[in-house]
Amino acid sequence: MSNADSIRLAPPPTPWGRIGAVGLILAVVVSIMVMAFAWPSVTSAVKSVPLAVAGPDAAVQQVEAALAESAPDTFAFVDASDRADAVSQIETREVYGAIILGDAPEVLTSSAASPIVSQLLTGIAPKLAAQLNAALAAQGVALAEPVSVPATDVVPLADTDPRGAGLTAAAFPLTLGGMLGGILASILIVGAWRRVVAITVYVVVASFSLTGILQGWFGALQGDYLVNVGAIALTLLAISATIVGVASLVGRAGIAVGPVVFLLIANPISAATQPLEFLPQPWGLIGQWFPPGAGATLLRDLSYFPDAPTTFPWLVLTGWAAVGIVLALIGHFRAGVRMDVENEIAPAATHVEAHAA
Repeated sequence: MSNADSIRLAPPPTPWGRIGAVGLILAVVVSIMVMAFAWPSVTSAVKSVPLAVAGPDAAVQQVEAALAESAPDTFAFVDASDRADAVSQIETREVYGAIILGDAPEVLTSSAASPIVSQLLTGIAPKLAAQLNAALAAQGVALAEPVSVPATDVVPLADTDPRGAGLTAAAFPLTLGGMLGGILASILIVGAWRRVVAITVYVVVASFSLTGILQGWFGALQGDYLVNVGAIALTLLAISATIVGVASLVGRAGIAVGPVVFLLIANPISAATQPLEFLPQPWGLIGQWFPPGAGATLLRDLSYFPDAPTTFPWLVLTGWAAVGIVLALIGHFRAGVRMDVENEIAPAATHVEAHAA
């Protein structure tokens, strides 16, 4: 082949206008990614944290007023009849902690629910003790020893994960794992039904492996091993099946549903790393309707809060998985109908061409 032929076959240089457009698009994409991942941290605030308060009405009102004045909008106060009721509310995740007033004042925390909130409530204990001692002194009550207010961690984190770092860090890999399964199945496998079978095998094997790592090795997960396997499997399936379903329905362009919906939108508002109350509302609540948020909440509840209701996250994950599989089946039947039509048209076209010849 001559040099002239090589020059003719070489692709023409990219137009300058297209180069500028590509650069602009990449800059916009990077900016959106930075905003998506940094926004929750920048805008998060300790606000409206549910806190139970139990004790005599006058003391409860006084403490609530003092906390509302010193930390406006930080707490959303919930009534508790006694300490047992407050503990029950913590164990069912209705509140993050409690203040017990009366003859034996105490601050109840739950580091398993949120280490950040637990530290905040622990810091209230000495302030509450100072307030109670000042009130008694003002009444002329002399005590042999000043009143102390202990802080009790009602639902502590496990010794194998004392800071909750393992449980928090597991959320993001689960999102990426679900995306990886859906994207690779959509790219490497032809046929919607075959893709569904592939991701099913993937999530079953991966869920046993990941649970073994997170629970058996790292000690980040607690509770029943097989139930945790089911939660991880359903989280992976909810994400991967949605990607496969949309891609089967609209083509490879549907793969973008993974990075856009699950990575840029759902992951930042999943409340996996902080309480959902810290996020600007209603985004914290909205995040629980997506697989990353529902999966993270479900694993935390299964590990530390067996009395907490888990129906909602199970239904959210099941719903996403079911929708994804239904979309894949629709894509499968549409592809079958299209192939049948093409098979009927092809012989007719061949016959017409032969007749014309």
